[in-house]
Amino acid sequence: MRSFQIQDHRDFMKKLLMTETFDAFQLVEASITTFVSFHIDGSFHADYFGTQEESSPSPEKNSLVLWKRVRPFFFELTRGKHTPLSFRIVFRLAPHNTEKLLRQAGENLNPEDINGLFLNIRFDGNELCCISGTSTRVFTLDKTLDLTWDSMLDRFFRKNQIPCIS
Repeated sequence: MRSFQIQDHRDFMKKLLMTETFDAFQLVEASITTFVSFHIDGSFHADYFGTQEESSPSPEKNSLVLWKRVRPFFFELTRGKHTPLSFRIVFRLAPHNTEKLLRQAGENLNPEDINGLFLNIRFDGNELCCISGTSTRVFTLDKTLDLTWDSMLDRFFRKNQIPCIS
């Protein structure tokens, strides 16, 4: 687990809400407090679209929705003259990207052994930080997966020009 303290809040929020930077992540959950509190569960409900509609994407069925589907709604909740009092977003690396990361890192774990690689974004009104996390289905003392995920996030922030202190 590693904490990344975001230096430029405005630029980060622009990348989070107005660009595709985080769109490949799955949304586990999000909450935001403005004049009221809103909570978003990232579970994808394919039944909403019905069986006839083509807009029901098969990769998300019985899974989590991608951030790109929720981003416009979350953006609307943050718009206005006032900064949100707080918000929290929990992302999970999509399973196909988790497999790719495991292959690139030469990890000994199987993709089925991993519950998720998480990125928690928290804003408390003053500080904005991102915290990494891993969850496995099997017990292991090996911290290679944690280090690999932290390293990948570090590269992700540098590639997307997100200045942070870890």
